[in-house]
Amino acid sequence: MSASAAIVMPKLGLTMTEGLLASWRVGAGDTVATGDVLFVIETEKIATEIEAERAGRIGTILVPEGETVPVGATLATWADGKAAPAMGTTPAAEVRPQPAPAADRTAEPARVGMGTRLIATPLARRVARQNGIALDRVAGSGPHGRIKLKDVEAALATAPPASAAPLRKTDSQRRPATPIEQVVARRLSQAKQTIPHFYVMAEADITGLLAMREELNAAGLPQRLSITHFIMAAVGRALLAQPEINAVWDEGDIVTLAGSDVGIAVDSPRGLMVPVLRDAGARHLDAVASSCAGLVVRARDGRLTAADCEGGAISVSNVGMYGASHLVSIINPGQSAILGVAAVKPVFRPDAQGQPTLRQELGLVLSCDHRVIDGVRAARFLDLVVKTLEHPLPLLRQPAPQGSQT
Repeated sequence: MSASAAIVMPKLGLTMTEGLLASWRVGAGDTVATGDVLFVIETEKIATEIEAERAGRIGTILVPEGETVPVGATLATWADGKAAPAMGTTPAAEVRPQPAPAADRTAEPARVGMGTRLIATPLARRVARQNGIALDRVAGSGPHGRIKLKDVEAALATAPPASAAPLRKTDSQRRPATPIEQVVARRLSQAKQTIPHFYVMAEADITGLLAMREELNAAGLPQRLSITHFIMAAVGRALLAQPEINAVWDEGDIVTLAGSDVGIAVDSPRGLMVPVLRDAGARHLDAVASSCAGLVVRARDGRLTAADCEGGAISVSNVGMYGASHLVSIINPGQSAILGVAAVKPVFRPDAQGQPTLRQELGLVLSCDHRVIDGVRAARFLDLVVKTLEHPLPLLRQPAPQGSQT
């Protein structure tokens, strides 16, 4: 098969090597227009709809839904033997997965009837699949009957209870990992095994920060401030002050990144997502808070794009709301550091006169890639973050451009 007739797995980011073909939105013989969604890809970071870059007719579907295939692998063919320019892909490659048997294909929820296809968001499909809900029995509330997560949740609420006997306390429950969970497990296992992690820990006295946050939130700002917002801003400022931390390992090269991008870990229905806040260090606190809030909402609604999750050398993961004393995190593939944030805890510390004073302290653990960052630089970087959190007033203003005279 010639590459010119191929529809291939695109490369959506520098670190992407494979993707899960989550669902087809077209079938063999379908005629599509430019901009029509052909299929949905899931990586360990995001689900992305891939659109047709030209009009044409779909030939043969070679890879069924649910298969994980490498970048550049052939997924389907164009019936007319012509292809649009691939979106940053490598030349088409032979792929091992074979088309599913015809009997299996007719059972897929993505297509029902003669030429009729159900339209559903990737998140709605996943939740329906995990809970045994047939999408052809769910009424979609979106445009053109598109099935959304809330439609599946409504169907779950009205579904009759399962007839299976209840499990005894001694019974265990077992389910196969979903394809996306398998991808995440494989990538994080690889990261832990191949990245030489080391850790630097510190405590930040955020008594003043909490008082300032309470006063600012009481003033009725458009976006309420959280501790995470202060931390994201502080990490961004520290990247500007110490740009050698803003670097990643790439097949034997150390690549220094521009800007001060910082990832934020978000617990979503699809699992842990890490969208990236652009230029966190160049923004004032309100702008950081507003942008972070938007990223969190899109992550939980399943509306992140691949671009939202690309880039950055460091991420922030905050589990303080669950009372953890410390968090030692695994570095996200493609990055070189992650800051684990724990709960605020009250402690008595001596004041200037040596008298015990109640303070509020925050536990921080910086996980680093030793190929890129050494212990001294890591400790200096974490100290910058701590000092900014302990004296947060400058975060209210946008920092002066690098190299400018004050």
